[in-house]
Amino acid sequence: MPIYAYRCAACGHAKDVLQKISDPQLTTCPACGAESFQKQVTAAGFQLKGSGWYATDFKGGAAATSAPAVDAKPAADSSAAPAAPPPPAPASSV
Repeated sequence: MPIYAYRCAACGHAKDVLQKISDPQLTTCPACGAESFQKQVTAAGFQLKGSGWYATDFKGGAAATSAPAVDAKPAADSSAAPAAPPPPAPASSV
């Protein structure tokens, strides 16, 4: 269920209300009783996490089962020291 933000235009009381989408909009302020309780426009509160969506996700039929899996390659560790150069070859006496 979504959470809606309401604010009273008369007294300024603000409240977040958990409601079903099909529930009627509230109009009576719980603080002062005035009929000026209005729903506010707010930003959606959600986060997208994970590696993302692919064209093969959630498709039915043979296309979804025959799609190759994406191989994840581990990133190189940038904190590791670079490889040491090989030791110099011994000098030959000619």
